[in-house]
Amino acid sequence: MQRRHLLAAGLLLVPLPARAQGQATPPPPAILRPHALLEGEVLRLSDLFDQAGPHAGRVIAASPQPGRRMVLETQNLINIARQNGVNWRPLTGTERIVIERPGRTVPRAEIEALLRDELARHGIEPEMEIELPGLMPPMIPAQSWFQIALEGVTVEQPGARFQATLVVLADGAGTQRMRLAGRAVVTVPVVVATRRLALGEVIGPNDARLSRLRAERVRPGQAQQLSQVVGQELRRPMAAEQGFALVDLGPPSIVQKNALVTLQLEAGGISLTAQGRALEAAARGATVPVMNLASRNIVEGVAIAPGRVRVAMGTIPMAAR
Repeated sequence: MQRRHLLAAGLLLVPLPARAQGQATPPPPAILRPHALLEGEVLRLSDLFDQAGPHAGRVIAASPQPGRRMVLETQNLINIARQNGVNWRPLTGTERIVIERPGRTVPRAEIEALLRDELARHGIEPEMEIELPGLMPPMIPAQSWFQIALEGVTVEQPGARFQATLVVLADGAGTQRMRLAGRAVVTVPVVVATRRLALGEVIGPNDARLSRLRAERVRPGQAQQLSQVVGQELRRPMAAEQGFALVDLGPPSIVQKNALVTLQLEAGGISLTAQGRALEAAARGATVPVMNLASRNIVEGVAIAPGRVRVAMGTIPMAAR
């Protein structure tokens, strides 16, 4: 009996398990995320692991730059978990996480517009084309508000070469500065087709528009005003965005080639008519050869109205000359 009491007393002296002594339960194992998409400027433990533990909100690094990404391999992840008390162990030794930060580029058109306004203050015409060789517009956070400005603008003449520093301010990103260098190129207005046009089409207001091209690319004789083009007839087919040459335009034909026409013969108050076939197209007031269908003779007349050609009495047939 005495021995039993001693055994019982000995059991009371044995340390109880940690849980029985009131110690905290170990956190559940953390789960590595295969991919992290960041919106802010910092990387937190919770971006890498689910169930990251009491320090889940701890900042461990800066985010990648907008539009960039970085990769953490297994050993990086082991070190991060150990240093921050995260209950995570690799299963295969090939675990990794890809961390990306969405971004968008500052629109090139906005950079050029800002440059154009600034260069105008230095005597450069606003219509000049801005040439920026090798420009890669800076990246900013995908949904952020941004503002751009220029510093230290210098212009060299002749040649209209310039240098400037582009300053970009954006929510969620630090101030960025980028050096710009290029030149302003003289442009001239040209009229181009808005669609494909066939031979003989009369150009309407919606068939042409004004554009600007580098002066060095514009050949002499190109139409530079819409009034030179609209209402004219094409003497050759045109492709969309092709410039109109004045030599390829003319007044609309009122007599079509091979069309039946009325020959009007007038002299001394006498007017006669006959049927003929026009051998060429002709605009109002232009001379056109016509075959008299009755005599088969070819005479020259003047197109005076749609389908009507005036021939002077006594005109010598062309075949008889």
